[in-house]
Amino acid sequence: MIVAIIQARLGSTRLANKVLKFLGDKTVLEHVCDRVKESKHVDEIFVATTINKQDLQIVELCSSKGIRVFCGSEEDVLDRYYQLAKLIDVSHIVRITADCPVIDPGLIDYIIKEHLESRSDYTSNTIIDSFPDGLDTEIFKFKALEKAWKEATLKSEREHVTPYIKKNPEIFSQNSIISKNDYSEKRWTLDTDLDYEFLSFIFRELYSVNQYFGMNDILKLLSNNSSKEMINSNIIRNEGYIKSLNEDKTI
Repeated sequence: MIVAIIQARLGSTRLANKVLKFLGDKTVLEHVCDRVKESKHVDEIFVATTINKQDLQIVELCSSKGIRVFCGSEEDVLDRYYQLAKLIDVSHIVRITADCPVIDPGLIDYIIKEHLESRSDYTSNTIIDSFPDGLDTEIFKFKALEKAWKEATLKSEREHVTPYIKKNPEIFSQNSIISKNDYSEKRWTLDTDLDYEFLSFIFRELYSVNQYFGMNDILKLLSNNSSKEMINSNIIRNEGYIKSLNEDKTI
C-alpha cells in the first residue's frame, strides 16, 4: 500500500496559521489534500500534525472534511512519520508538506511510477533541485523510514524527515527525478506574506477554470505575466532546512 503523509502545523514563525489561510474557497491544507487525492497511485492520505494545543484546529478541520489525521511530536517530525507509518500496513510513504497548495498530482504519479519501477529505497525530485519550489515530492520504503528513525541523531535529520536517507546513498538506493528544464529558481510554496500574494494571483487566474491545474498551466500563465514572479523571488529556497543545519546538534 502507498500512503501519502502530509505534514502540517500552525507554528510557523514567518507566516502564522499559513495552512489555514484561504486560496479561493478552500484552505491551503484542503487544497493540498484534495490534490494528493487526485493521484492515481496513492491509496490513502493522512495529515500528520502535532500534539501542540494550537494544532487542534488542524485536527478539527480534518475531522470535518473526513481526512484521517495523526498527532505526534512537534519537533521530531521523523518520529511523527514513523509512529504513524508503523500503525498502518504501508509499504511506501509519499511525503508532502502542507505549504504546497499547487502540488501537482500528475507529477506525484510520475515520481511514484519511477520509484516502483526502479525499486529504489528513496525517490524524489529534491535530491537535485530542478522543479519549482512547492512541487517537492518524496517517496520512500517503510524499511528506509524505519532505519532512518533508528539511526538519525542530528537535529536536522529529525526535523526534516529525509536528510539522513539523502545523505547516505551507500545505505539507501536512490532515484533522482530531474526536470528537463531547470525551474529551481521558481517559488510556488507558502512561507511568507509575499508567497501568499503570489499564490493568490495563481489561484485567481487558474482555479475557476480547473481546480487541479498543474505545473504546465502555471508555467504558461507566468510566461504571459513574468512580473508576478518578482513578488517572492528574493526568498531563499529551503531556508528552514538551512536554519536547522546552522543550529545542528546531536540529540
